[in-house]
Amino acid sequence: MSIAQQLIQSSPYIALFVTLALGYLIGKITIGRFVLGGVAGTLLMGVVVGQLGVDIDPGVKSIFFALFIYAVGFQGGSQFFGALNRKTVNVILSAVVMTSVGLFVVLGAAWMFDLDRGTAAGLAAGGLTQSAIIGTAGDAIGKLGGITEEAKALMQTNVAVGYAVTYIFGSLGPILMVTWIIPTLMKWDIRKEAIELAEKQNDGKTALSAGEFNAITALDSRAYRIDGNSALLHKTIAQANDSLIDTAIELVQREGEALASSEVTFRENDVVVVTGRRSAVKQQASLLGEEIDIPSSVELVEENRQLIATNSKLIGKTLGQIKQLAQESLTRGVYITDVNRGGTSLAVNADLVIEKHDIVQITGKAADLNRVANNIGQRLGSAYVTDFVLFGLGMVVGLLIGLINFKIAGIPVTIGSGSGCLISGLMVGWLRSKNPKVASFPMGASNITRKQKLRSYW
Repeated sequence: MSIAQQLIQSSPYIALFVTLALGYLIGKITIGRFVLGGVAGTLLMGVVVGQLGVDIDPGVKSIFFALFIYAVGFQGGSQFFGALNRKTVNVILSAVVMTSVGLFVVLGAAWMFDLDRGTAAGLAAGGLTQSAIIGTAGDAIGKLGGITEEAKALMQTNVAVGYAVTYIFGSLGPILMVTWIIPTLMKWDIRKEAIELAEKQNDGKTALSAGEFNAITALDSRAYRIDGNSALLHKTIAQANDSLIDTAIELVQREGEALASSEVTFRENDVVVVTGRRSAVKQQASLLGEEIDIPSSVELVEENRQLIATNSKLIGKTLGQIKQLAQESLTRGVYITDVNRGGTSLAVNADLVIEKHDIVQITGKAADLNRVANNIGQRLGSAYVTDFVLFGLGMVVGLLIGLINFKIAGIPVTIGSGSGCLISGLMVGWLRSKNPKVASFPMGASNITRKQKLRSYW
């Protein structure tokens, strides 16, 4: 027995992480414009390393596969249910046709080449690049009657082998069809259409690559010297901020002294610092006076805070009305920098009507935000904290759904833990989009959970 085999038998998870590291290393190989990718590379390494006799507990494979499928469903939950309408009938029918054709092709291949059930299921999973088939097929094979446990174990192993062998071809085939064969036959300029579609979906904004950022920020700060024609003359900071929605006068500098009290009255030659959304600050320029450089001694420390609109007194009111009701006894003004509804940012203006569970982002001094927050609603939880209550319940519901089994024309059909967790993930993801204060599942946690399917490749 080799040293490698001894180490793997002593600690099988060594093989897991060796496969993960080598798989992603191989996945970086580039041939022309084609990149193998980490998943395909790990599949290949999983098959190779598996030949050393790696034995990972089936329960571990099953639970991590269920986690992977749940995370996939969660990420697509809001879009999935939102897309179920008449406009997407053609897309839904296309999906039905594709899956039906794929099923008949797999059945035909299994009959022609005399494949066992496990290999056939692996062919379907890899050829269609649908990982959920692995878990569903494994559960179904485990419930087959009339065959030995050894035969079941062999077929379950063949599911993963079939998947690993065919996944690369299942991924490469659609790439060649979409980027070369179909565009050539239809005489399409696929690159031009892809660029136009990306611009349309991004509302004309450039899709940023890793390391890129928009140097033009949404917020801006400017300084103005009040003259004899300024609309602010003889008004207090509080009076001036009352009518502002997405900007705020932060402070007044008079003879080198910074004043921030809400009762300070503007005088000629005062320097005022205005902060807010860039377009709104620009609109205020004509009312303030001559623009000057912000004094080097001025320092503004502010905070963005996202609040979930839950106060029944504010639901159905405009941003202008909410600003008047929420902003009381403030040292300096607060301003609204974003309103998000169902994952989409809305244009901020005084006439925008707030609906329940909208996410309102306000910006200002921390002390002022504390006073305003209670008047609007509950603070959105941290983007880096998982709601383990809904996460755990979602997994429980998914595993329970997976236990459902029935017969069609005498053929046993089981939902399986994979499909069950996919369904529950979709539901919890949809719930999160409707009520942002529950079911938090950060993208980082979701991404690492989705990588857990690597554990089922042996």
